Amino acid sequence: MPPSARPLPGLDAFAAVLFDLDGVLTPTAEIHMHAWRTMFTAVFAEKGVAEPYTDDDYYTHLDGKQRVDGVAAMLESRDIRLPLGHVDDPGTSDTVFGVGNRKNDVFARALESEGIAPYPGSLALVEQLAAAGMPMGIVSSSKNAVWVLTAAHLLEPFPVIVDGLVATAAGLASKPAPDMFLHAAALMQVDPSRVAVFEDAISGVAAAHAGDFALVVGVDRGVGEQALLDAGADVVVTDLADFLTQTDTQGADLDA
Repeated sequence: MPPSARPLPGLDAFAAVLFDLDGVLTPTAEIHMHAWRTMFTAVFAEKGVAEPYTDDDYYTHLDGKQRVDGVAAMLESRDIRLPLGHVDDPGTSDTVFGVGNRKNDVFARALESEGIAPYPGSLALVEQLAAAGMPMGIVSSSKNAVWVLTAAHLLEPFPVIVDGLVATAAGLASKPAPDMFLHAAALMQVDPSRVAVFEDAISGVAAAHAGDFALVVGVDRGVGEQALLDAGADVVVTDLADFLTQTDTQGADLDA
């Protein structure tokens, strides 16, 4: 049962569904957390920063944001000032982009060594919605979204993907601004008032809420139910399987 008291609406009442990726469909948020922790622990040691990096830093400064925005926020929290640099800076560069690309190097190595599989409940819901013909899209701040979806064998159900690469090319503001979600809805030619959104990050929930989407589902993978509700979630679940509709198998058995 979902932790929030409000009954869950049926998704067939909506014209489309948008999903965040990391932490909603795949457990890649855990790999991202590991990569950020590894990288910033090293950066803080290099810079002589006394205050250590913690998982609270991830939820406060990094979760759900485009990589460069998260790095800038994290560095500012420790009063570290670096030049912005260029998007193609190598991970060895002492720039904001360089620090972000260093993290991505750690993430890529971890993903390649560990692989990735979707959450079972998330996979079941995506398969059920796809079978029903529900239009679906991905809105992820990650620049690795297509790679992760491909590795998880989840690419086919999502013809619309608005990720960090699309956001950069289109000049879309990072979550908690609603721009990425609104862009996805526009590509799908569906009004936000008819779209349900699934998000696990506080910034992502706030973004969907700011975009006036019909339903904002907070997915609690550790940030906390109340934090997601405070950010604007209409309901909170811990597993997307809570939205699975029950199939009447008795009739099928009788027809067999």
